[in-house]
Amino acid sequence: MSDQIIGLHHWFDSPPGRYLLAWEQARFDEAVANIFGYHSLQLGMPLLDGLRANRMPHQWLAMGQEAVEGSIAFVETGGVDGPLQRRAVDLLTEPVALPFPAASLDLLVLPHTLELSIDPHAALREVERVLVPEGRVVISGLNPTSLWGLRQRRARLYQRLGRGNLYLPDVGEFIGYRRLRDWLRLLNFEVESARFGCYRPAVRTAHWLERFGWMDPLGERWWPILGAAYFLVAVKRVHGMRLLEPAWRTHRQRAAGTVPIANRASQRGVSSSRAAPPAARHEP
Repeated sequence: MSDQIIGLHHWFDSPPGRYLLAWEQARFDEAVANIFGYHSLQLGMPLLDGLRANRMPHQWLAMGQEAVEGSIAFVETGGVDGPLQRRAVDLLTEPVALPFPAASLDLLVLPHTLELSIDPHAALREVERVLVPEGRVVISGLNPTSLWGLRQRRARLYQRLGRGNLYLPDVGEFIGYRRLRDWLRLLNFEVESARFGCYRPAVRTAHWLERFGWMDPLGERWWPILGAAYFLVAVKRVHGMRLLEPAWRTHRQRAAGTVPIANRASQRGVSSSRAAPPAARHEP
């Protein structure tokens, strides 16, 4: 598994990897900008800073066995659209066993984390455990139902015949969007938004990627589910939970002249007693 993780990181330094990384960085910046809370965590993929547009006061970057075996204390980020910066790794942990109590995090960012996990379903269960009610998880992954996935399957077939090289890194089986959505529903997550991207063919050079740039707007319009990558935001729902409204709303309603239920009932009782005819007297 460590070789697969390192291989994926090296692949992101290639022209198609940088193209995919730039698209995902833009999607993460859009998604997390307006998510509020106190504690957020990114699991893996330090080449992408999924929390840079978020304003939570406590943010952490966690890495797993690739950091332990490689003795990584700092990672370089920001190479997509800016200068490289050294960022400290805050935690060494695996997604299947997070060192956080239940309902303690407001936001989790998983860029290709499930693809590299030893047990992606167990990792999602752990995400559900540590998220607060109404907390959000942001996930990106490679789409097996795409031109890139088709070339990867064809390359695997050629490898069985003794020739050919893989286009994407060999990280095992990619998790499709529909499969991931079903897993989230089983864990009481509601998919808030989903998007596909990177519709250019599976070419290796920056020159040919630029020449096929016209396919991105067309693909997003005509074949949206065939993008090379998917991106989704899911919110943790807790059945039977009721959110308390802010106190200022109650004060504003009272100031507007809203009569409490008890007062309305008493007023109705008074008015009905006044309107009722007097009881008949029985003379002895």
